[in-house]
Amino acid sequence: MTEKASKQELQALLKVAPDTQQLEVLAPDMNGMLRGKRVGPDDFDKAFGSGINYCASSVVLDTKGRAFDRIIHGNTDGDPDVIAHAVAGSLASIPWATLPAAQVLLELSDPDGTPYWLDPRNVLRAAAQPLADLGLHPVIATELEFYLVEHNGTEFRPKTARIPGSKLPQDGYQFATMEDLVDVDPFLTELSKTCEAQNIPAGAALSEYAPGQFEVNLQHVTDPALACDHAVMLKRAVKAVALKNGLAASFMAKPFAGISGCGMHIHVSLLDDDGRNVFMGSCSDGEFSETLRHAIGGMATIMDESTAIFSPNANSFRRFSHNSYVPATPNWGPNHRDLALRIPLSSPENTRVEHRVAGADANPYLVVAAILAGIHHGIVNKCDPGVMVQPGEEVDEAVTLPVRWELALNAFDAGKVLPEYLGKYHEIYASCRREECDRFHSEIPDRDYEWYLRAV
Repeated sequence: MTEKASKQELQALLKVAPDTQQLEVLAPDMNGMLRGKRVGPDDFDKAFGSGINYCASSVVLDTKGRAFDRIIHGNTDGDPDVIAHAVAGSLASIPWATLPAAQVLLELSDPDGTPYWLDPRNVLRAAAQPLADLGLHPVIATELEFYLVEHNGTEFRPKTARIPGSKLPQDGYQFATMEDLVDVDPFLTELSKTCEAQNIPAGAALSEYAPGQFEVNLQHVTDPALACDHAVMLKRAVKAVALKNGLAASFMAKPFAGISGCGMHIHVSLLDDDGRNVFMGSCSDGEFSETLRHAIGGMATIMDESTAIFSPNANSFRRFSHNSYVPATPNWGPNHRDLALRIPLSSPENTRVEHRVAGADANPYLVVAAILAGIHHGIVNKCDPGVMVQPGEEVDEAVTLPVRWELALNAFDAGKVLPEYLGKYHEIYASCRREECDRFHSEIPDRDYEWYLRAV
């Protein structure tokens, strides 16, 4: 379990921000959405001591915040509480708050102190434990893509740069253009200050391959749960700062047709107990170490049964489209962005894999859990990764992953590897995602009327 925050951490914050009037206590749900509540000064110290009562079912809600009918949690179990403790290092002031406020992440446990098995942070820790038992320690960093969005009175659209001296939108994608960053400088400047204030290690900001799309990179850390904490807190900060600047920010996987979707790329390497990167080096018949090859082989082996985690909702699967840099087959190789498992350019000691399949809408804790499960499975079973794609080589856009929601859920249900790492959470996740899938398809969208009402 993560180290609990001490009361000294709370006292240190109140010393520099004595006028703090509210504390927002937050925990990620199955979708990676932060849910929680605000407490007043009289209750600040509870999360830093014996713990606070927290609604157990809040971590197993659908995207619209509803309980599921197919599980007992929050439905027929009386909706009990669990105990929540503040996560060390996650306490920070909220720069965008109307009243002086702070926020802190929570980790959940049963009343007897056992880690609560439905808390995604605990799911990740359990999945990472087999690697720790081998004396291997993941180093994780995330990259998140998102859109800044505006509404023109009739529809949502990306916030597109304007031609100077006019209100006319700039045509084209303008990838990596500095002018697009300048256009949103107030947002980016405030986001940078917010990340610094909240100890979110944000690095490079990039204008991405679509109008109004941006990417923010997070620095690598040696605790997988902490890396995921940074991801969910960055998403919260991006949305809040955008709103403060009269914009909306979206991490939907595919908010707009015809232009790029939004991914969450995970960079991972492995250190041994001596701090040596075990991905470094080469094997007898290739340029990469056997450990790296086997890790890639494991991630490739379970990619189909993991797709329901990497793509958790209906919109997620719209991201899989032609010429979109979204891989639909578990290929691998160095310095090639068309691949699912890319080995970026780096020094030998920084050799790592970039896992490029998950959408920005996915739960980072569960995504990293699945990645680490694949790495452990590959190393232990010496999985063969298959033929490596060379840099600059043209890649056939083969589709072997289940790129429709029902197919992904079927593959998840049939999986043989992930259940060993996710435990009983595997069954709960499958049931909840299946029910949300059914709920989505039971509604009749306007598109049905536009296409079929008169014609059929």
